Order: sequence, then structure tokens, then C-alpha cells
Amino acid sequence: MNNYKKFAVRFWGLELMIIALANVVYYVAANDQEPGIVRVQDKTDAIYKIIYTQTDYRTWILMDIVLGILFLLSVFLICYIGKKIIKPFEQMQSLTEELAKGNLSVPIKAEKSKFLGRFLWGMDMLRETLEGNKEKELALQKEKKTLILSLTHDIRTPLSAIRLYAKALAEEIYTTGERRTEACRGIEKNVKEIEEYVNEITVASREDFLQLSVKQGEVYLSDVIEAIRGLYDEKLHDLHTGFQIASYTDLLLKGDEDRLIEVLQNLLENAIKYGDGKRISIDFSEEEDCRLITVRNSGCSLKQEELINLFDSFYRGSNVGLADGSGLGLYISRQLMQKMDGEVFAEIKEDDFCATVVVRKA
Repeated sequence: MNNYKKFAVRFWGLELMIIALANVVYYVAANDQEPGIVRVQDKTDAIYKIIYTQTDYRTWILMDIVLGILFLLSVFLICYIGKKIIKPFEQMQSLTEELAKGNLSVPIKAEKSKFLGRFLWGMDMLRETLEGNKEKELALQKEKKTLILSLTHDIRTPLSAIRLYAKALAEEIYTTGERRTEACRGIEKNVKEIEEYVNEITVASREDFLQLSVKQGEVYLSDVIEAIRGLYDEKLHDLHTGFQIASYTDLLLKGDEDRLIEVLQNLLENAIKYGDGKRISIDFSEEEDCRLITVRNSGCSLKQEELINLFDSFYRGSNVGLADGSGLGLYISRQLMQKMDGEVFAEIKEDDFCATVVVRKA
């Protein structure tokens, strides 16, 4: 557009020079004529009369008016071409350059031109579509990475159980054959769980992987709690940690049974890692159309102001010490609960850390 403006200025300057030159030429031509001698004959004698030619100002003014109109028409035409043709074409050129660079965030201004305006509108719609697809792809890649990290994080739970069983067997803590058999079954069960996680990681590594999947369905509270009891009763007993599950009324809940168990496992693993190892409990309460399940552990050293960031990805609190972890357990728990139309939040009560899962009733 700058080049076109320079051209327009030069063109108008040339026109003004032509108009000025035309006026000079006309003036010189009109005033450069010799006086004329005319013979006038009457009845008695002949008389000679000298006639001086004067400049025709009306013709001059008319010429200037015509030239002025032509100049104004050229100004209008050049401005019209610049606005309706040159500018939209330059916008198209800049758009293609930005698209080639991968910059999809610069919008195109609307153009009122009947033809180019619709074309630019279509190009802008294409740009927005490409930008949306790019953002969606980046979000999916981020979620894919998050899930893979989540799965590798969750593998540590059965590995920890296998380690405890193996240690107990090595130190001959189990004195009866029945207890040793139960330990072997526990190891086998956790190995199968690890195999499932490995399969999920394999699926998540594929290009067609999408996101954390949740099966929308219904589940009895007792099925979830009894699964948790089976996973942690013996484990916490071996850690010499008091474990208590409060009495509850069974009811039907909305959600994915496996994912709900996974969320509670994450909360219990956090309680084991970051509590003082003395006491862990599971309590129940109700609020409107929701059932609240609270995992509570003693010995909370977390600061109150850290609670707001606790469910952010990769966030690790000031109480982690030497405990391993990726800062994804609580983040994944919240993502899963929100996909089940629920929630999870944390609070500190009487120096105890409380993580509460909110599940909707069916």
C-alpha cells in the first residue's frame, strides 16, 4: 500500500504540473498575437483601423474547470482503486505470508467490497478454522502427555504393594502358609494391574489417542468402598497405620467405578506418603444431591495457602520432603471427577489433611 500511495502522489503531482503548463501555454499563445489592421470603406473615403486581440478569459476559465474536474476524477479513481482493490489484495498477500509462517492469530478486517469482501471473509474463516484445529491439537498433545505421566504415576501404587509383600515374605513376617498364599495372590493381583497400566500407556502412545476416558454409568457406593478396603486393609496394617472406614448407607452413584476407585487410591496414597503414618480414615456425609467421601490423615504439615494450588498439574507442596512423586495424582483426580460431573477439594481440619470427593447421586 505504501508503494501505491507514492505512485498516487507522483501521479497527482504530474497532473498538477500538466495543468500549470497548460495554463502557461494558453496564456502565452493568447497574448503573443500581432495587432491586426482592418480597412473600413465608407461612401467618401477609405479608413484603416488597428484591431488588438484580447485574451479570452471565459475560454481560459472553462479550460481550467475541465482540467480541475479531470484532476478530481483521477483523485477519486485512484483512491477508489487503492481502497477497494489494492488494499484487499495486500491483505490477502499478508494473510498468506502469516499462514506460511504459522501465525494464525492475526484477524483480517472486514471489507465491504462485494467480491473481495466475501473472499476475505472466507479466508478469515479458513484462518480461524486452522487456528482452532491447531489449538485443539496442542491441547490433545498436552492431555496425551498428562495421561501418560498419570499412568506411570499410578503404576507406583501396585509396585509399592508388591514391594511390601516381597519384603514381608523375605523377612518371614507371614508365619502361616495361608498368609503366604494370600501374599502371593496379592502380588499376582498387582502384577495384573501393572499389565493393565502398561497396556494403557501403549494405547496412549498411539497417534489416535484422544483423552482421559470415563465411562458414564452408575455404581453402588458399597462396591467402591469394599474394593478400597480390600486394597488397603492389609497394606496399612503392615505399615502399622490405623485405618478406619466409617459406617455408611449404601446408595447408587453416578460415575465410572474403576475411575472412582482410582481417585480414592490417589488420595489414600497421598495420605500414606505425606501423613505421619498414625491414622487414616474414610468418612461420609451428604450435601443436597451429592455424597461426599472424605479421606483424612493425621499429621498434616501443609500450609493453608498452598491448598489453592494443590490440584494444579505438577504442583508439589512444601511437605513432600524426600517422598517421590510427579505432582499429578491430585490433578488427575480432579480431572476425572469433573468428567464424572463431580469434584474433589482439600482442607485442613485440626492438623489433619482432608481430601473430599464429591459424587452425584444417581
